Amino acid sequence: MNAKLLCRLFAGMVVALLLTIAVQAQNKALDPIDRKDEWWTKRHAENVERMNRGDIELLLIGDSITHGWDNQKELYEKYFEAYKTINLGFSGDQTAHVLWRLDHLPLDKISPQVAMIMIGTNNIGHRDGSTPQEAAEGIVAIVKKLRKQYPKQQILVLHVFPRDEKPDGEYRKKVDEINATFPAMLTGQSNVTVLNINAGFLDKDGTLPKEIMGDFLHPGKEGYDYWGKEVSVPIERLYQQSVHFNVGYIRGSARSNTLNGLLQQRTVREKISPPPLLPRLRWRSLSQ
Repeated sequence: MNAKLLCRLFAGMVVALLLTIAVQAQNKALDPIDRKDEWWTKRHAENVERMNRGDIELLLIGDSITHGWDNQKELYEKYFEAYKTINLGFSGDQTAHVLWRLDHLPLDKISPQVAMIMIGTNNIGHRDGSTPQEAAEGIVAIVKKLRKQYPKQQILVLHVFPRDEKPDGEYRKKVDEINATFPAMLTGQSNVTVLNINAGFLDKDGTLPKEIMGDFLHPGKEGYDYWGKEVSVPIERLYQQSVHFNVGYIRGSARSNTLNGLLQQRTVREKISPPPLLPRLRWRSLSQ
């Protein structure tokens, strides 16, 4: 009897150990989790309130680097004022935090045309963080969650920006590994564009200048200006593709912005000529 009891206890301990190992083996980058910081909770609540009002065209999704657009008002207006934009960048966020926020936002209240994602550096920036492979999987999970919610939305995924002053820096190497991994994982995902603008942040020898990122992580004004310039044309093209693709949906929906309204707004605010995919004549015919 005692022998049987000991066997059961031993078996229970083994099962518990295996379960612990399995949990530890899970990718934390995929497990949605919130943060308890007061400012974080407040910012999330503000985003919820903004989304509940609807009428958003462009999502900016990321961490402190995206959050930093809030401190570049002139450049933000220059590159994003043409769109009804919401900044979903949160300082310190990892992919798991973004996944939680997407789970707890009223995404059904909006029908955005484009999302720009730049996330992942914080995943590998902490002692108990993720491996580059895990961070890449977290990026892909965010893309898939957005695509599930908005199948016709265009998604622009940026390579994680370089960090560390020199190419052989510990974090630079990890970021490079993330960027070498996640694009292939997105192969076959429709309406997803991967864009690498990192070379423009760097000198020819791979050094990250302080003029671009003073702390070798967060862009300064010059860095944000470069970022905005590099994504302005891709965002405009993706926006036009999305509106063109959603013509039938928009006409049949109860959204306050009709197709005519959207196109008239584009006519007024156009700073970039429409790409060959949607020539100006085609836009005019759609608005009739």
